[in-house]
This record gives sequence, C-alpha cells and structure tokens, in this order.
Amino acid sequence: MELSKINRVYFVGIGGIGMSALARYFAKRGVVVCGYDKTRTNLTIALEREGILITYLDEESAISVCFHENHDDTLVVYTPAIPKDSKILQHFKNKGFSLKKRSEVLGIISEGMYCIAVAGTHGKTTTSSMIAHLLTDTGFGCTAFLGGITTNYDSNVLFGKNNVVVVEADEYDRSFLTLHPDVAVITAMDADHLDIYGDESQLHESFQLFAEQLKTEGKIFVKDGLPIHGISYSANAGSAIRATAIRVENGNFVFDFEDGRNVIKGLCLCMPGRHNVENAVAAIGVALSLGIHQKSIKAALATFKGVKRRFETQVKTPSHIYIDDYAHHPEELRACFDAVRQLYPERKLTVAFQPHLFTRTRDFAKEFAAVLSTADEVLLLDIYPARELPIEGVDSQMLLDLISIKEKKRCRLDTLADLIKQNKPELLLTVGAGDIDTMVEPLKNILAHA
Repeated sequence: MELSKINRVYFVGIGGIGMSALARYFAKRGVVVCGYDKTRTNLTIALEREGILITYLDEESAISVCFHENHDDTLVVYTPAIPKDSKILQHFKNKGFSLKKRSEVLGIISEGMYCIAVAGTHGKTTTSSMIAHLLTDTGFGCTAFLGGITTNYDSNVLFGKNNVVVVEADEYDRSFLTLHPDVAVITAMDADHLDIYGDESQLHESFQLFAEQLKTEGKIFVKDGLPIHGISYSANAGSAIRATAIRVENGNFVFDFEDGRNVIKGLCLCMPGRHNVENAVAAIGVALSLGIHQKSIKAALATFKGVKRRFETQVKTPSHIYIDDYAHHPEELRACFDAVRQLYPERKLTVAFQPHLFTRTRDFAKEFAAVLSTADEVLLLDIYPARELPIEGVDSQMLLDLISIKEKKRCRLDTLADLIKQNKPELLLTVGAGDIDTMVEPLKNILAHA
C-alpha cells in the first residue's frame, strides 16, 4: 500500500502509545481517522479533542459509516493486544480490508526516508526522544514516532519538514523487522517477552536480524557489551564513544563526551542516572553522525526535559520527594533505584510497584524480588494482566513472599492512596507499566500538601 494513496485509516486499539502517534500523523496529513479502544483515557480524550472520532464499544454497529465497506484507499491498523475475537476486528477481516500492524505501517512511512531506528528491551523511548529533541532543537529537524509523551513537546509524534524520521523500533512480536534503517541504535538486549521468544537466544537472534537490515553505508550504535557488532557506546573507558567525568551538580547529571575525535565538556542532563547518561551518549553520537555542531548539541541536551513517566519528579518539597517511573523489567527497576539512591542517599525509599504481565512476573520472579529487596519499604500491587489471562500460582503474593525485607505489604490499587496518606513517605517511587499511572495525581496531591 502506497502512503500517498491512503485517504482513510481506522485504528483498532487507538489508545496505545504507538498507535496514537500514528493516528496523529495521519490526521495531520488530512486523512480521515477513526478508531476503537476498550477504555477512555487521557490520551484518547486528547485524540478526540484533535478531531479523531473514537468508539469504546466493541460492536460492528459502532464503526463509522465510511468504514462499513472496503475501499482501495482505506487502511486498518491493529495492535496484537486486541483479542482475536474482537467484533470490530472481525468486521474488517470479513470485509477484506487491508489490515496492518503498527510496525508494518511504520515500515511504509519510513520507506524512502532517512530512517533512524532505536531498538532495545529498555531505554529506547528515552533515547529516541533524546535524538528527536536534539534534531528538532538544533534546527536540523525530523519526523518522529515515539513510545512516550515527550515533556518538551507534550506529544508522542513530531512533524518535520525534511526527509528524516526517528522511530522507536519495538522488539515485541519481532515488529522491528519491518524497518530498514540508515542509522540504528540498540540500547539493551535483556531477556524479555519470553512468551513470544521462548528463550533469550531467540531474542538475541531477532536483534541480530534487525542489525542486518541496516542499509548499506549505514551506522549502528550498540551499547557496550552487547553481542552485536557496531559502534560501542557507554560510560566505560573502552567504548568507541563514551561519557567521562560523570558527576552530579545541582540535582543534574553532568558529564563529558569523547569519541576519539570530538570532545564535548560539561554536558548537562536533567534526567538522572548513569543509564540515562549512556542513552544521551548514543543520542549525541547519532547527532554528530548527521553533521550537527557540538555547541548546538550541548545547548539542545541541556533543554531536554525528559519523557513523561520516565523518572518524572512529581513532588519535591523539603519533607517529601515523589518520583514516578514506567519501569517494569528487573533491570529497569535496578537502574531506576540506583538513580534514586544517587540523588537521595539519606532518605528512606518507599516503592509502590505494580507488576506487568503474569508471564513476565513468573519468568523473572527471583530477579524482581532481588531488586525490590534493595528498597527500604515495598507496597506491592496486584499484577496488571494487559493482554494475558491469569496463570495458576502466579500472583503478587507469590512475589511478595520472595522479597526479603521486613517492611513489605500487598495492597490494591484503590487502597494505595489511603496507605500513602497514612504513612506520608519521605521518598516515594511508583513504578509499573499498567494503570498505576492513574494514581499519580492523587498521590501527588497528598504529598504536595503533607
């Protein structure tokens, strides 16, 4: 399907962060855009305000009239998270519509463009957002499809006037294999999505295939230590491009950048943590490869405000600190905890964690427990199922029993605010990829006025 011939697009699962970015892109092109999602959220409300018609009823009768019959200029985009027996999805299948996954549509859009693709089991949203900001703020420009809402632009999609596109390349369901990048970044390859891959070796094989799809004369930046050949980056002295002299100044992380030819001193990053410094190193490497000047890169990085739900400080008073983060994998939790400890080493750390997926909780129970045991207090919520059905014997109690610290408690989402109001923790961290984000505003209001 040619991009120029698409006049109508229907999104089945429009409320997803990646799907909504595509919906906004097509709406900006003047295409008729409609969609369905199970739940009305702040994101779908924002899409409705932008003129996109959304239904929350999974019935054929709820589909907009212009999508009742198939036409050559019509595209239907769906997410694998939608149940196969969805009545709306079945309507489009039965009528013979052209159905594409989000990743396939990204492949169509990026075809013929200069594509910068960021992949990794974690770190890809922050890194791709950093790259998009460096290119935009310096005046170089780009179109970008991101897996989070960037604070600078309050959006998950950016619109550029040039032929450059930045995309977040998702490894789930091998989706990133639809892309053929000119520049690629691989941030991490920790075992994840084992319900799809089976084991870590299959995951690694998929990343290798992604790397092999790099265009001729293309460049690939790879986090140091990963089993992929490319330009290595990290905060380690032996990497091809690296951060040095990392320090904390006035609550920000400051570092120098070196790549053997360029040295950029005194770079300032508002996002804390060594892992975010390394994400910035990759972003700087990409920007330099495009010919952007060092001074412009340094100025742009200092203005990067981060991504919503990526180590986002909600409350900062003399009595209380509250940070919210999207971390849902043991290694992400570890990096998040380390960043908190570096900033606030003397404060008691209370963590409210919502596990995401029964399979992930089962596969990494020991790893989750080990990381959570490094907190001072844990409030463990029920597992957020997302696309999964329950698994016998896999629940939050199973995970709680493995956590070694004494101050631990299982609680429901609807009782979390009462616990926080009662205990008023001095340093609170909420983490998870489910609906724990619905508690951010209530908890923020409690601690801001405590």
